Amino acid sequence: MSRRKIIFGAIAIVVATVLLMSSLFVYLLQSTLGDAAGAIRLFRAMQIIKARYVEDVPVDTLMTGAIKGMVNSLGDPHSIYMDAKMYKEFMIETEGSFGGVGIVLGAKEKVLTVISPIEGTPGEKAGIKSGDEIVKIDGQDTKGLALDEAVSKIRGPEGTQVTLTIRRGQEVKDYTLTRSNIQIKTVSGKMLPDHIGYIRLSMFNENTGSDLMKKYQELEKEGMKAIVLDLRDNPGGLLDESVKVANKFVPKGPVVSVITRDGRRDTSTSNLEAVKYPCVVLVNGGSASASEIVAGAIQDTGSGTLVGTKTYGKGSVQTLMRLDGGAAIKLTIAKYYTPNDRSINGIGIEPDVKVELPEHAQPGQEIKDIQLDKAVEIVKSKIQ
Repeated sequence: MSRRKIIFGAIAIVVATVLLMSSLFVYLLQSTLGDAAGAIRLFRAMQIIKARYVEDVPVDTLMTGAIKGMVNSLGDPHSIYMDAKMYKEFMIETEGSFGGVGIVLGAKEKVLTVISPIEGTPGEKAGIKSGDEIVKIDGQDTKGLALDEAVSKIRGPEGTQVTLTIRRGQEVKDYTLTRSNIQIKTVSGKMLPDHIGYIRLSMFNENTGSDLMKKYQELEKEGMKAIVLDLRDNPGGLLDESVKVANKFVPKGPVVSVITRDGRRDTSTSNLEAVKYPCVVLVNGGSASASEIVAGAIQDTGSGTLVGTKTYGKGSVQTLMRLDGGAAIKLTIAKYYTPNDRSINGIGIEPDVKVELPEHAQPGQEIKDIQLDKAVEIVKSKIQ
């Protein structure tokens, strides 16, 4: 066979492969977008930008923008596109540490809002509170800023500074915070008078279930007769860990049901034969997601009493889907329901006993934790 025929043969194979791949890509786009016009429109837009924009733009940049646009078009603050850097930071956070100021963010009515500060972090020490609205980050207006972008701007290397402009009611104030390495210890506890155990969960990461068990057993050895579980300002985290925690407080049966858009139901259960100790759970507006799963299951099963104020109301489930190049999409794939089939998404959970903390203390006066006092009073009355 001549060299020319070999070359032409190779070219033909390449062309055929390109055509096949192009046809497959168009087919996939058509099936995703629903019609050929959508696929053509996407290709046409990319072609126009590549040919006419004043500067050359890499195709990868355009594709990333298209993916981000798709996710942002959902209008769901909990569904986000993560580039490789953001994805790495997110995984570090769920594993227990990251660089930042220690505040968990959400979006209420498209306003960047603090769900809760993390205990012992620069954000918490500076006085940032659940419900605070972040209107600027280093002087940049946050209006229209995607949640993932805001998180990326606030995080950074340990020792560097970031200025957050916070609106609380009518007051607007700048907070200049020095970033630190946030080591997330999610479980703390102690024995209160009258053998009442107190356990606080700050969030749910990969260690929360096992750390809760250790603290629970420590308190048992000290003679615990009742327990106060503090989920205030707990922004949530890993669903599986919330189920592990619920297994110490919720009797045998359903803890949470996850229902996808096609109606498929996946129910996680507790294997606890009987609730061992009287329990009161503290909640507030910063209690979200996984903490609401625990609180909702305890309330529905009557295995404890909820004290405090209404919870945040995040009743959706997200999953991580890896993309090429180290990127990922965190996508809302389902809603969760309490044992009584309640969806609390956008609604929250009303406590059994409502107790509000005073908003401001008088000069020189310490704010008394009247929510904890009420929880102790109630749980003491349940001790046999």
